[in-house]
Amino acid sequence: MPRLKAILLLSLATLLAPALMLGQSANPAEPGTLNYVEGQVSINGQVVNWSSVGFTALNEGQVIETGNGKAEVLLAPGVFLRVGDNSAVRMISPNLANTEVELIKGRADVEVDQLFKQNDLRVRMKGDEARLLKTGLYAFDSELGTVQVFDGEAEVLPVDGQQKPIVVKDGHQLAMNGDGEKPKHFDKEASEDALYNWSSLRSQYLGEANVQLASEYEGVPGFAPGWFWDGGLYGYTWLPGDGAFFDPFGYGFYSPYYLYGGGFVYGYGRGYGRGGYRGAYRQGQTGFHSGRAGGFHGGYGGGFHGDGGFGGGGFHGGGGHR
Repeated sequence: MPRLKAILLLSLATLLAPALMLGQSANPAEPGTLNYVEGQVSINGQVVNWSSVGFTALNEGQVIETGNGKAEVLLAPGVFLRVGDNSAVRMISPNLANTEVELIKGRADVEVDQLFKQNDLRVRMKGDEARLLKTGLYAFDSELGTVQVFDGEAEVLPVDGQQKPIVVKDGHQLAMNGDGEKPKHFDKEASEDALYNWSSLRSQYLGEANVQLASEYEGVPGFAPGWFWDGGLYGYTWLPGDGAFFDPFGYGFYSPYYLYGGGFVYGYGRGYGRGGYRGAYRQGQTGFHSGRAGGFHGGYGGGFHGDGGFGGGGFHGGGGHR
C-alpha cells in the first residue's frame, strides 16, 4: 500500500475511534449523528425525540423525515445538516471522507464551518449532485429544485454526466435540473426564510456552547479538536484545533489553545450582508469580552486524533452532564 494512502487511512480510522471520556452522556459523534430535534421527526418511520439526540445516528440508506418539526444532523467534522418542516433527507454515505445526503422533499440547509482537503461533501437532489467546496451556508429546495449559496462555493455535477460541472459562487443560485443554465444572483436577505432563521438560532446556541467548552478545556493537556458534547439546547458543538473563526451567521468558534494564549472572544452574530463573519473578525466589532467563561457542562475528556488527515481533529466527545 502506498505510504500516503496508508497514512490517510490510518488518520481516518483514528478520527472514528471512540474517545476516552469522563461523564460522557452521549455516544461518540459520527457522521449522521442526530444533534437536535423539535416537533415531529422520524427516522425510517420510527419517531425520534429529544431523548434520541446524541444517541441516534442516521445510517446509510435511512431517511430522516419531518412533519411540523425540524432536525439537525452532524455530517463531516464541522458540518451541520438542518432539515426544515415537511422535508425528508436520505443518508447516501456516512463515510467520514466521502459524506453524501439526498434531499427527497422539502428544504435543507448545510452549514459548513470547517472543511478539510480530504472532505468530499455532497448533496444530491433530483439526481444532480452539489459538491460543497468551501466553508459557508448552502440552502437546498426540492420543490424549486435550487441550491442557493449564501456564502462559499459549490459545483453542481449534472446527473447525465455529459455536461461539465457548474460552479455556483457566493450570492448565486442554480436550478439543479441538468439543463445547463448559468447560476443567477439572488437576494440573500429576501431569502432568509423560517429554516434560515432557525439555523441562525441553532448556530448561536452552538457558538455559545463552543465558548463555554473551549474555556473549560483551556490548558488541558492532550486536547484534541473535534465534536464536544453539551446537553440542554446545545448537543455537540465543534472545537477547532487552533485559532478562531466565525461561522456563516457570524458566531465565533474558538480553540482552547486560542483562549489559553490570551485570545479575545469577539462580539458576533451579524450575519450575511450585515458585516459578515469575516468582517466581524477582521474589524474586531465591539462587544468582546475575556476569553475565560464561567464553569459549564464539560469536564475533561481524552481524545484520539491523528497526526495526519483532517488536521488531527475529528469525531469524539468531551466530558459532559446532561
